[in-house]
Amino acid sequence: MIMASETFDGTWPFNPNFFDGNGFLQHYVDEGPKEAKPIIMLHGEPTWGYIYRKFIPELSNKYRIIVPDMMGFGKSETPQGKDYTLKTHVENLSRLIEFLDLSDITFVGQDWGGPVTGAYSIRNIDKVAGFVLINTLFGYSKEERPKNLSPWFQWIKKHYEAETLEGILGELSSTLLSVMKIPNFTNNHVINENWIEAYSSQFPDRASCKGAINFPLDALLNRIVPYVIEGIKQGDLKSLCSKSAVLAYGMQDRAIEPDYAIRDFKSLFPNSKVIEMPNAGHYSQEDEPETLIKIIKEFMLENNNFK
Repeated sequence: MIMASETFDGTWPFNPNFFDGNGFLQHYVDEGPKEAKPIIMLHGEPTWGYIYRKFIPELSNKYRIIVPDMMGFGKSETPQGKDYTLKTHVENLSRLIEFLDLSDITFVGQDWGGPVTGAYSIRNIDKVAGFVLINTLFGYSKEERPKNLSPWFQWIKKHYEAETLEGILGELSSTLLSVMKIPNFTNNHVINENWIEAYSSQFPDRASCKGAINFPLDALLNRIVPYVIEGIKQGDLKSLCSKSAVLAYGMQDRAIEPDYAIRDFKSLFPNSKVIEMPNAGHYSQEDEPETLIKIIKEFMLENNNFK
């Protein structure tokens, strides 16, 4: 857990807010006019809200920008007695949204931000306006999965079977850069001591890495499947698929196979736009933030979400 007051040399100048309704302190940024249309931006593995640091100033002049740190990441606490599953992360998000009394929400989600968005939205579709997805998928389509694991999940599987995964992901304070390079980001110019500190300091010891260890295992071991199936059975998939959506994809992604993710998206949103970024990797917010900010702005305008 990063100290609430930490700004990383002014690169994260946003006021910290905390919600304790989920049994732990969950940090979130809440910037922009409170009466404006809300945009919730969700991070993935092993990042935190810092990945949206360039997005918040650009968008908060017109929209209410909310950026939570998921349990076990960023400035949020890492409770040891909690289950680190998709279900728990979605329940945490749901209670935060209730606390903030949000509706007509546009979600921006990358990596695990996609499954969390999808699982929340199918159960709460009346609160959702639309989706901007970045290098992620919902997993609700009937598209056949790739026969081979991506390089990221090959790496996860190898170390899980060798019983070395917890050792490596449990030392993210020192291994974070090399770990993030496996799913891939291409903008090496962003790397400096401050950037490394911003991402690595959330993991000072083995216990603090619990969330980062369990995210990839949740997918590799198919632990998310029952909750996804439950959502399809009990939720409103038809209404979810009727919402406005856009997918932006860094085609150098080595965590989620791009062609599969695009097929998955198009099967749910056949008339929606897919924007390919040929030179970006899995962490597109680091590789092409300006492109993504423009996509979000255009999406909000096109879908009459801006007043």
